[in-house]
Parts: sequence; C-alpha cells; structure tokens
Amino acid sequence: MPWKTMDVREQRVGFVVAAYRREKTLAELCREFGISRPVGYEWLKRYRQGGVAAMAERSRRPQHSPGRTEERLEQRVLELRQRYPDWGARKLRVLLQREGIELGRNTIHRILLRHDLVHGEDRHEPAVERFERKAPNELWQMDFKGPKLWHQKVGPLSVIDDHSRYVIVLKAVASTHTEQVQEPLVAAFCEHGVPEAMLMDHGTPWWSVHSAGGMTKLSLWLMRQGIGLHWSRVRHPQTQGKVERFHGELQRALARRRVLVPDAQLWLDQFRWEHNHVRPHEARTC
Repeated sequence: MPWKTMDVREQRVGFVVAAYRREKTLAELCREFGISRPVGYEWLKRYRQGGVAAMAERSRRPQHSPGRTEERLEQRVLELRQRYPDWGARKLRVLLQREGIELGRNTIHRILLRHDLVHGEDRHEPAVERFERKAPNELWQMDFKGPKLWHQKVGPLSVIDDHSRYVIVLKAVASTHTEQVQEPLVAAFCEHGVPEAMLMDHGTPWWSVHSAGGMTKLSLWLMRQGIGLHWSRVRHPQTQGKVERFHGELQRALARRRVLVPDAQLWLDQFRWEHNHVRPHEARTC
C-alpha cells in the first residue's frame, strides 16, 4: 500500500486525517494502516494534545533506569581509568572498594566499554593458574625490558620476587655491562637481603656462549654471594612468567602514559611504588 513508503510522521498524520473524515471505522483504519487499535487511539490522543508536531517518533529510552550506575560513581570510574589508563576493571574495582564504593567488575567493564576505554589487547581472559615459590627471597626473577617505547637502546632492568611479585629493582641502565647491573643489585641485597636463587634468561650480562657453562663476570659474582643461578629454557619466556607479565604492564603504561625523558628514572621509581603499594594484587613485601 502507498502509505508504507511514507516516513513515520506522514503515516500517522495520514491516519489522523482519515479518522477525522469518519469515512471508515477506527477498526478498519487500523487494519489498513497495519496497527493495533490501542496504537491508533494513542496517535489520535497525541494529535489532540500537540497537533502535528506531537506525531513525531518518540525516544523509547526509559526515563528512569534503575539498573544504570549513578552518574557520580560512573564519573569516579572514569577518573580512576584516566589516572591509570593501563588498569582494567578488576584492579579499578579494588581501588573503588578502598574508597567505600562497591561496584561489580562487570559493571565497571561496561562503563569502560560505554566510553570506548577498553583497548583491544585488554580483551582477554586471565590466566587460570599461576605458580610461585613458598616464601619471599626464595627466588628472584631478573631481566631487561625490551627497548620498545623506551628512550634508550637498553630497556630498564627489572628484578621481581617470585613469591610476592614485589618489584625489587626497576632501574634505567645505560648498557648491559656488568657494572651497570651489579650496582642496583648491591643496593637490593642491602635493602631486602640476598635471595636463595635467581632466575634469568640467556641474555647478557649473565650468560655467555664464549665461556664454559655460560658463566660471565656477573654470574660468577652472584654465585660468590651464595646465590643459586637458574636459566630459563631458550625461547620459552613463560619460564620467567612474572617478570614477563610485569614488562607487559610496563609496556602498556609507557604506551598510555606520558614519560618525560629527563625524569625517566623518577618515572620508573613512581611506577615501581605504584605497582608495589597501589596496584591491587597479592604482592607482599620482601
């Protein structure tokens, strides 16, 4: 029928005009226009109350959504996400709980989705199970972060306690020379004690293909401190899962936060403190 090609308001005006002519019954008109009788009565009511202007399509959005998060709470979620752009709903929920605000993880995630604040790389399921040593200082994991998004050719040196995931060292180093690594390790030993063992990959300066057993000046020095040395399997970074995950967090922070190059070490110090004392996880001090 011709009216099906009209827009919504034209269709409704046509119905009202035909109804006022009284040439057909209301039931006949409703069948002709393909609507129910209650809808027909509603259109006539709108016309009587507001004329043609009232015939436009109205928003179907409810005036009140009891399930919608309060605006002030939603704003607080957005403020925290802006402060920590590399943190997801699970961590933000803990910060909100510290402020006495109870919001479900899914609710927070929906707020972030609604404001287009969920990055593609964040849309993944968490690991099902993780393994750790039974006590602090049983094992430290050590590695250099890759230089991506870093202002130097060598990324920061990281040392993490395997049991607590406490970041012991996060140091900007100019090179992988023994002295550059030894200095922050000495400071860490003085502050946290000497670990029973350390886990590393096959990179410099703690591994060499040119010496017996892969020993280097640094690895021999570590052994003289009474530290047992372990190396991860070649091309198996998951062996050093905790330090690798930390480097992933650091990478996201570098990508989403502003880092001033002259204050790079200060930025790393603040990030380390935030990771150890603010970021929600099961970390315990060593």
